[in-house]
Amino acid sequence: MIKMIALDLDHTLLTSDKTISKVNETELKKLHEQGIKVVLCTGRPINAIWKFIEQLGLDDPEDYTITFNGGLVVRNNDKAELSKTGMTKAQLKPIFEYDKEHGYPLDILDFKQVYPMSELVPSIYREMLSAKMDFVPSTYDALPDELFSKGIMATEPVILDQVVAEMPTSVSENYHIVRSQPQILEFLPVNSDKAAGLEKLLHHFGWDFSNLMAFGDAENDSGMLEHAAVGVAMENATPAIKKIANAETLTNDEDGVAVFLQKYFK
Repeated sequence: MIKMIALDLDHTLLTSDKTISKVNETELKKLHEQGIKVVLCTGRPINAIWKFIEQLGLDDPEDYTITFNGGLVVRNNDKAELSKTGMTKAQLKPIFEYDKEHGYPLDILDFKQVYPMSELVPSIYREMLSAKMDFVPSTYDALPDELFSKGIMATEPVILDQVVAEMPTSVSENYHIVRSQPQILEFLPVNSDKAAGLEKLLHHFGWDFSNLMAFGDAENDSGMLEHAAVGVAMENATPAIKKIANAETLTNDEDGVAVFLQKYFK
């Protein structure tokens, strides 16, 4: 039985103008009121998507959000942390050295702010993110000794294509690497993704992946779509994601989430 619905945001639940349609809102609210958990899954911090949480009414004492692509599972109403997974400063050094050698940008995120690496070429992450996060330029040596959620390379898609094709395993083996958008390559802790965060949340409720339905469109959604009992790819999803999913729906601009839910739960 499906007891939890996990939803990627960009190009999945959100339309092209970064909003939740009234049709999607109404259907998700109805299911939430019936006791099904509705869980937003994003690479952003919870404050950056708070308007969507409010719009969907996800403020019950046991409503949670998967943030930082699984790195942080947080309770919505009081921001209490259910689980946190990150990397040390030293663990991020291989990608910093690689980017410095090859002339690539790098942003390093903790769980509150972004540190653009000032020694490297400029990044486009800030304009891509469009979220309420502080950007604090820093050198690698000046980074605080704390836990970091991920590293981000944000640049032109053709450059990231080259990075993916040429990065040596001596660097890539240190991270779980996902292409969340054509212009964004994310370096997460090994064995950390949305599926890992959802597994911890499901366990919290005494459930497992047989109780999960997940919607997504991109590489950083692959784990949750593969593990979910019902993994739904948007029509606008990448071909690789469509192969992983066991169901498909309309595009994010055609209320694809609501259309599938209405058929499934009719």
